[in-house]
Parts: sequence; C-alpha cells; structure tokens
Amino acid sequence: MNGKKRCEKGTFSPDGMRAEILNPFVHKLELDNAYDKIRTAIFTVILLPFRVIVICYLIVTAWFLACVGLYGLSEDDLRKKPMTGWRSKLRFYILSLMRLVVVAAGFHRVKVLGLEHMARGREAPVVVMAPHSSFFDAIAIVVLGAPSVVAKADTAKLPFIGQLINYTQPVYVWRDDPNSRQNTIKEIIERATSKEDWPQVLIFPEGTCTNRSCLITFKPGGFYPGVPVQPVTIRYPNAKDTVTWTWEGPGALKLLWLTLTQVHSSCEIEFLPVYYPNEEEKRNPKLFARNVRDVMAKALGVPVLDYTYDDCRLIAKAKQLGIPGGAAIREVAELRSQLKLDVANYEVDLIETGLQGTPRWLTLEQFALRMDVLITVPCSRLYKIFVQPSINLMYFPDYLLATLFILYQHEPLSLLIAYGFKIFDGSGTGRLDITSFEELAARTLNLGPEDAHNLFRGADVEKKEYITYDEFVAYATKKPELSFVFTRDGSQKVKIQ
Repeated sequence: MNGKKRCEKGTFSPDGMRAEILNPFVHKLELDNAYDKIRTAIFTVILLPFRVIVICYLIVTAWFLACVGLYGLSEDDLRKKPMTGWRSKLRFYILSLMRLVVVAAGFHRVKVLGLEHMARGREAPVVVMAPHSSFFDAIAIVVLGAPSVVAKADTAKLPFIGQLINYTQPVYVWRDDPNSRQNTIKEIIERATSKEDWPQVLIFPEGTCTNRSCLITFKPGGFYPGVPVQPVTIRYPNAKDTVTWTWEGPGALKLLWLTLTQVHSSCEIEFLPVYYPNEEEKRNPKLFARNVRDVMAKALGVPVLDYTYDDCRLIAKAKQLGIPGGAAIREVAELRSQLKLDVANYEVDLIETGLQGTPRWLTLEQFALRMDVLITVPCSRLYKIFVQPSINLMYFPDYLLATLFILYQHEPLSLLIAYGFKIFDGSGTGRLDITSFEELAARTLNLGPEDAHNLFRGADVEKKEYITYDEFVAYATKKPELSFVFTRDGSQKVKIQ
C-alpha cells in the first residue's frame, strides 16, 4: 500500500481538516494467502541469507570507517563544531556503503522527486520529514547525504548502527531528562543559526511511528529557530506494506524478515518547496509546525489528526495493563468528546448509582439508550470498538473500564480497580467471587487465570469464596510485586505466588 490508505471516516481535527482515521498507531500485516506464504518460505531459504550476509558485511565495513573517523573525538567535540578535513571526506565513503545497504535490502527503486526544490545548508538549516512510519525511514538519511538527525539517546547504544548515527553528529533527545526538551531546542537553534558549516538538522516532527494514514501533531522543537525549513515526504508504494512499525502490529524482526524476502521494495522521497516562516510563525513555533504539517498533508493527500507521543505512551500503558480496547484508547477518548460524554463524565455517575439490572451485553440501540446519546457515526464507532464479533454485542464492562482508565490515567491504578469492583459486582454487596475477580484482574492487571486465582486466594484469608475491595487492598499492600498498583505512574505485569 502507498502512503494514502483507505480509512474509516469519523472525526475532525480542530482546524477543520477531515481526519479519516481515528487510530494511526495500528498496522495489520498477515500472509493471508497460500501464494504469499509459499513465496515467502522459498525466499526465506534462497534470498534472505544472501541479503543478510551482504548487509552485515557492508554495515560492519561502514561501522569500521565510522570508528576510524570518530577516533579521538569526544561527545562534546561532536557537539561543539562540525567535522572537517579527512573526517568530513570519510563521510562520502560511509554514505556509499550505506547506499549499497539500501540496494542489498531490496530497495532498488528509491525514487527522488522535487529535486529542483532541494535546498542546502543555510538556505534551509532544518529538514522536516514525515510521515514517520518505520526504521526503514533511515533510507532518507542516506538519500539526504547524512544530515544531523534528532534521535533518542538510546540510539547511540545500538550495535554498529549507533556509531554510524554518531557520525552524523546528531542531536540526541533524553526523554527521561526533564530538561531534555529545552536542551534539544537550544542545540537545534544554535546549529540552525550558527555560521559554522553544520550539516542540516533532520527531524521527524511526529516523534513516533504511525501507519501513514494521516499526519499527527508535529512537535514544535525543530521550529523554534524560526528559520526556513525543507519539508520532505516519504512514501512506500508497495503492494504489501511490510515496513510500517506501529504500537499495535508486527514487531521489528517480523517486518525485517518480510521486507528482506520481497523481490524488491519501493520508496519514494519528495522534496517540497522550502517553507519560509512569516513573522507570526517565527514568534509562534506551534503555529509554524502546524502550517508546515498542513502543507505536507496536502502534498501526501492525507488528513491531519492531533495525536501526540503522549497518546502513544497512554496506549502502551493501556496495553500493558490489559485495559479493554487498549490500542484504541485515544480513539475512545476522541469519540467520547464528540458525543459530549466527557463534559459530565456520565459513566462515573452510572457506576456510582449502581449497575444492578444493567445487561452486560448490549446492542447498539441499548448502548445509545444507556448513554443517552443518538445513534450517530461516533456512537456506532465507539460501540464497534468493544463489540465481540462472534455474537455482535458490546461487553459493557469493557467500555466502562476503558473510560475510567482515560479519566483517571494520572491517578493510582488502585482507583480504577476500586471502580472495577463496582462494575463486576452484580449483587450490589461490594463482593466479587473468583470468576468476577479473574475478569477484573485480567482487564486491569493483565493477569492470566493462574495468577488471578492465586491473588484471589491470597486475599480471601477467611476462605469465604469472595473478597471485598478492602480485602484486596489489605493483601496487595503487603506484596512488593503489587506496589505499582498504588503509585501514579506505575504499571507492570506481575506473577502472584
């Protein structure tokens, strides 16, 4: 598939541009027919080993040259001034090897468009590339002549690749450092406005990978210098999308395997005209970023959607805890907002007043009636997220837990579990039997049946065959592996002995 995919209509971004996809963090990839499976099996035996050997040889050779070029330079040296002399000339040979890596990986068709718009150095100190959807986007770094990249600090620790990235004299982002954002912005400004002959700074302003169905919020860091930027788009117009790497979808190794077993893969890079900010945009980096995003979205033919890296972290946490609809949790929040359910948090009142008599399995009509909303596109889409396909009904507790997770994402997990006791308490007595507790534990602690069973038995000190929330808390506070339940940002999968 190419950069513009078929999407489900449903929401609008605040600037009025239609956003036809509500979850840019999901990618489905399966070998769904016999021909693909047989071909992949054959090429795994015949083609894959050859490509891996060649790629490894080329990368190790490039790494060796990078080590030679970086010898004697400290991290401070790399940040103070651009490399010159023989170190700078060595870049050509490293780039040549990396271009051969791209070919060896099967990307025989790297098409570069808009060369007449390609700017150098001072004309456009910052290169803005989107959409960011894959580790294969590194192809663009090679095509652009190895500009300085803005990357996570952990990237420097990658075997072999870390040294190659260091050779671009990157701007590293330390996401765990509270001052990282300011330091990164400061360094970008210094390079963009320096009189030294620094390489252009390449940023992926989305800050995370998406499925290329839309452009999410651009981080403003690269726009703070207020200098002209070079927008560059990247597409992968292939019959089967084996490159997209998102929060919900195939892992890196599977994507690498499937890509290297393709006969050939295509990549398309397009330089758009240099964007010169006006005075208002220079004063307002967020406006600058937003306007550049709109230009790039128009060129790509995709909508924009105001999702951010923080949304990705929320999705990751939801999935880690086993929250129902975890991969679509940001979409749930958006749809609730469209239905005005977020104004008064109707679901909390519903739980507080008691759910006795409310069916757990609902039709669309019953769900709309229960939530006091009309059956509209957002309502139908929200319902569909929690539908069990085998019976075509929504499991209402799943929806309630997902909503509570959104509302109390910054509160201790124990609060969500407290509400969970009310949701799964069908009798209104404040007690849960082992079956109901196992359901709750699976959906808030990501526990399997055995671990949930052990947790229940540990809390049921008097062997009553039911536990209350207070009994759960009394037991959990004594277990070190459950301490994360009572912290604001903790989450992990535990095994209960």
